[in-house]
Amino acid sequence: MLIIAPVTFVTLVFGPVAPYGRYTRSGWGPQLNGTFAWITMEAPSLLVMLALTRSAGLFSQPIDWASPRILLAAAFLVHYTYRAIIFPLNIRGGKTTPLTVWAMSFTFCCWNGFIQGWSLSHEVASEAVISPRLVVGLILWACGFLSVVHTDMSLTRLRRPGESGYKIPRGGMFELVSAGNYASEMLEWTGFAIAAGTLPAAAFALFTFCNLAPRGVAHHKWYLTKFDDYPKSRKAVIPFLW
Repeated sequence: MLIIAPVTFVTLVFGPVAPYGRYTRSGWGPQLNGTFAWITMEAPSLLVMLALTRSAGLFSQPIDWASPRILLAAAFLVHYTYRAIIFPLNIRGGKTTPLTVWAMSFTFCCWNGFIQGWSLSHEVASEAVISPRLVVGLILWACGFLSVVHTDMSLTRLRRPGESGYKIPRGGMFELVSAGNYASEMLEWTGFAIAAGTLPAAAFALFTFCNLAPRGVAHHKWYLTKFDDYPKSRKAVIPFLW
């Protein structure tokens, strides 16, 4: 993941925007229903992490909620329960997803679920105790996750049932950046990486940035050309900076 992250970043900055969502276009294989695609490509992260942590006995009764391994695994599972189940079932007027994009996302989620689950089950010491780094990281993770949910809800509420098209998102992280949902997810996984202190978690945070930041910049440019009254003070993906 550390190798493909910079390759992904360069490809997305200098190449075409990934062809899903508002940028969906032909030539990338059959189109899948958006809700179906979201559920099936994100679910492996949830299921693989759950299988690995349960097989390692992390959630055996009684659950030790003072264990860093359990807190980190729970944070990961909370995110992907939301991303694989709750979020896609609340999409309104979502675009289709090309099969190739689905396949790449599915493969990544299988891989990432495995390396994060293996790391938490076998690399983080079972006798580890709660540290200031863990607390700070989980606070950042929680702020990012709550912002992810808020920005997703803000985008969903822009459309009334049956509506399509785009409007200017407002509120929360969207007051600072055009890609508020992406900035929130980058904050979330940066916090997770700080809390975990493992190479796989750091690699995931880096890949999240390399994958989402270029798309956030594309969103920013799109909004500026689409709406004459778009707030000029907003940055693309990093508040006050970029």
